[in-house]
Amino acid sequence: MSTIPALPGRDCDLCPRLTSFRDANRAAFPTFFNAPVPPWGDTHPVLLVVGLAPGLKGANRTGRPFTGDYAGDLLYSTLIKYGFAKGVFRADPNDGLQLVRCRITNAVKCVPPENKPTPAETKTCVTHFLRHEIEALSSLKAILALGQIAHVAVLDAMKVKRSTAAFGHGAENPLPGGVTLFSSYHCSRYNTNTGRLTEAMFHSVFDRIAAFTRRAAQP
Repeated sequence: MSTIPALPGRDCDLCPRLTSFRDANRAAFPTFFNAPVPPWGDTHPVLLVVGLAPGLKGANRTGRPFTGDYAGDLLYSTLIKYGFAKGVFRADPNDGLQLVRCRITNAVKCVPPENKPTPAETKTCVTHFLRHEIEALSSLKAILALGQIAHVAVLDAMKVKRSTAAFGHGAENPLPGGVTLFSSYHCSRYNTNTGRLTEAMFHSVFDRIAAFTRRAAQP
């Protein structure tokens, strides 16, 4: 049985820059969540989606990954389409949406200035939290990394040499423990507005994830 490990406390101070930014946001936006955003979803997932970090007025505001900003629109509509979520997504943590055999987390738990964590901040979160999150998910078969930083974070968390699993949209790399890493460009507004990532491109990755997880479930 999976056991979800301890996560950073509300006032985690492992990263001084992120702590200072959080304190400033608590003063500027007192109604926001303004704390490390915990992972969300099924505690026995076959799919783990790994993003970069909470958005200032997205997950940092609502307290739920990819909820409250544009990136969640494409992600959650796709999860619903492929059966990894059920309900209606309204960009509100109280919308009643449920994840099915799926869990969502971020490589970095706290919102970083300009949405850009430093390598040291990413390493700290990966070492203290993401590594243990992944290790605890015994039912896991697939990981989807959204963007290159998340891709590298997963490799580091699982102690896989970066040179053996290059990032690319649609990349598919086997990892230890029978888990396969799928990678996609991040579903950010910038990437979708510029055409770097289209809905069809995103769905093509999920076509493969869905087929893979179905095969993995067969006896």
